[in-house]
Amino acid sequence: MLRRQKLGAPEHKRDPAAHGGTLSMSHNNTRSFFNFSQLVLSAGNLKSPPVLKHSKITYFEVEILDVQSKKQICIVDKVPPSSTLLDVKHKFHKACPQWYPSRVGLQLERNGPYLKDSVNIQSLAVSSIITLYFTDLGQQVGWTTFFLTEYTGPLLIYLLFYIRLSTIYDQVESTKNFRHPVVHLACFCHCLHYIRHLLETLFVHKFSGGHTPLKNMIKGCAFYWGFTSWIAYYINHPRYTPPSFGHRQVSLAALGFLMCEAGNHFINVALAHQNHSGSKACFPSPTYNPFTWLFLLVSCPNYTYEVGSWISFTVMTQTLPVGIFAFLMVIQMSLWAQKKHKLYLKKFYPEVRRKAAMIPIIF
Repeated sequence: MLRRQKLGAPEHKRDPAAHGGTLSMSHNNTRSFFNFSQLVLSAGNLKSPPVLKHSKITYFEVEILDVQSKKQICIVDKVPPSSTLLDVKHKFHKACPQWYPSRVGLQLERNGPYLKDSVNIQSLAVSSIITLYFTDLGQQVGWTTFFLTEYTGPLLIYLLFYIRLSTIYDQVESTKNFRHPVVHLACFCHCLHYIRHLLETLFVHKFSGGHTPLKNMIKGCAFYWGFTSWIAYYINHPRYTPPSFGHRQVSLAALGFLMCEAGNHFINVALAHQNHSGSKACFPSPTYNPFTWLFLLVSCPNYTYEVGSWISFTVMTQTLPVGIFAFLMVIQMSLWAQKKHKLYLKKFYPEVRRKAAMIPIIF
């Protein structure tokens, strides 16, 4: 009995030790897990590394064909979707240096209109390949150069006739005959008209970098310079006959001329302010200036005042060349006014529908 108890005693003593060791290991594991949890919580949320997204840009290829022969001239490749037609023209110029951008005309169809430089290339795309037709517009000039050249000529030409050069008039006859005051007044009014045009070209009108063919400038200069020579020759001739109704006719016509010149200037200033103030969503409205009240009756009052100036100049000088020039100006201004009036009707129909184009009530 005793032996069995002694032999069992160590077994009884071993069991508590083994049980105590198991408890100690479990306690240590719990403490380690708790510490690890605290570490994770203090470190914050675990974020996965950002996934790099590679944006895929689709480039276009622009195939440029000759409008007459349909032969391929070149292919402009790697054109981004955000590019404009002007960017395509610059790349085309690099491939074909003989055609600079301003003389390149591009069409979507052979008989279609020329596309504007501001057109986004993506708006023309049906597929990744865009086909455009090329036309050589010829040598181009800027609009500022166009108008400065067109208006400087009449100013200088008239002054050459006014001083009565010996190569134009007979010197003996020029010194013998007395100049009527209307001759000096006509020179002042004529110079004032073209000086106003020159100053407005430089400081009022803002051109968006457009161009026009050189042949158009040549035709415009031939028209204005030629008529100025004819008009100035008659008015400054030593045998010039003054108007039939004398001083009253000259004074009233000169007053009308000056009023039309002032009105034309104020209308151009109002149009320039409206076009560059950012508020293009409405038709130009009259201001406190009485010269702008003509906007209430017509959509193109600048053409009305321009015609009024030349009609007044015709009455003031009473010469046939001025009358013919004024008649042609009425026709030209009427065509321009009608074209612009149709454009205004599309954009500002409620404001323009009851207005005339150039002449109140009539046209």
